[in-house]
Amino acid sequence: MDTHHLVCPHCGATNRVPAERLADDPGCGRCHQPLLDGQPVTLTDASAGKFLAQSTLPVLVDFWAPWCGPCRQMAPQFEAAARQLKGRVIFAKVDSDQNPQLAAQFGIRSIPTLVKLQGGREVRRQSGALPASQIVALAQG
Repeated sequence: MDTHHLVCPHCGATNRVPAERLADDPGCGRCHQPLLDGQPVTLTDASAGKFLAQSTLPVLVDFWAPWCGPCRQMAPQFEAAARQLKGRVIFAKVDSDQNPQLAAQFGIRSIPTLVKLQGGREVRRQSGALPASQIVALAQG
C-alpha cells in the first residue's frame, strides 16, 4: 500500500495517510485538525524543518512579505492554486521578514519567490508574481 507522511500544520505530529485517502480530507491522529484542507500552511523558522523534511508530498513554498505589493497581488492566485491541487501538493507560505533564518537557508534574494521541495530537497524555483495557472504548472512540474 502506498502511504504518505504528512506533518500536521497545527500540532506537528507526523501522520501516515494511504495515497488513496489523500483526497478524503484526512485529519490528524493527534489533534484531529485537517491535514489537507486546500489552504496554504504558514511555516516559521521553528516549524519548517520537520514539516519540510518529513512531508512526502511535494511542498510549494511562497516566500513573501506583507509590505510587498506583488506578493499581496499574487496571494489570491496562490490560494486558488492550493485549492486546485488539494491532496496532491502542499502549499505553504513563509513571511521572510518574520522568518529570516528560513529565508537565509533558502537564499531568498527577492520576493515573491516560489520554491518547490520534494522529500525536503529543492527541485524548482521561480521568482516574481505568477497567475494561478503558472503556479499550478510549477507545482506539478
